[in-house]
Amino acid sequence: MDTEKCNILDLAVVSQDTLLVCKGIELKVELVSRQTGKVLSQLDLEGIPESVCLVGRDRAAVALPCIHKVQLIKIKGNTLVKDKVLDMSHSAFGITTSGGNLVVTYYGQPWLEVITTDGKVLQQFHSTGETQHFESPYFITTSPDGTLWVSDRDNNTVTKMDAGLTVLQTFTSPLLEGPCGITAVTEDEILVCSRDNNSIVLLQPSTNTMSTLLGEDDGIEDPYSLTYCPQKRKLFVAPFRSDSIKVFKFT
Repeated sequence: MDTEKCNILDLAVVSQDTLLVCKGIELKVELVSRQTGKVLSQLDLEGIPESVCLVGRDRAAVALPCIHKVQLIKIKGNTLVKDKVLDMSHSAFGITTSGGNLVVTYYGQPWLEVITTDGKVLQQFHSTGETQHFESPYFITTSPDGTLWVSDRDNNTVTKMDAGLTVLQTFTSPLLEGPCGITAVTEDEILVCSRDNNSIVLLQPSTNTMSTLLGEDDGIEDPYSLTYCPQKRKLFVAPFRSDSIKVFKFT
């Protein structure tokens, strides 16, 4: 990257040529060339951008938990333009899309919501006491079949949910410690940042197994977020509090 202290927190593939990158220290989201690492466009934000997702081909949504907001962004070619701001009830942390709507996790709370891009709440998942499922739902992603996948850093679990926020299955493994960023390659290839293990874990739901895809020998250290480009079959991994993105060919 061409900025000295950018503290990358999350990233998303926009096209074969560009990435959206959330920078925590600078309170920015940037459109970055995947070839050169140069910033093509950037927006200053009101709070720390913890996570980002695409909303169709020309829009994105950025979660700003410290100010309880989600910032929508328009992508016009190589230019980023601010769209509407959604007020959230709590600190929305992880964010993904499902059926044209947004699905958010709430920082430090066992709570998820499905909301429209106008901010209307359509569905909630909230369990406490003996029925509490999550301790701290973190990042969330959507697989190609529409299934939702949620990492829980405190519970060391990955949870599979349907679009209506019904829990379908929970996965855990000794390989999974401090799970953070999560992305889906296919319905049966879910990649998770096992931050405390310094590894990227491959979860295969069909066989209920996890294996280490990348580790310290591959240069993985303190992995925090990641995203996948299906066109180029490349994996992008950002360590916590880093100014670099590691790129791997997925085979």
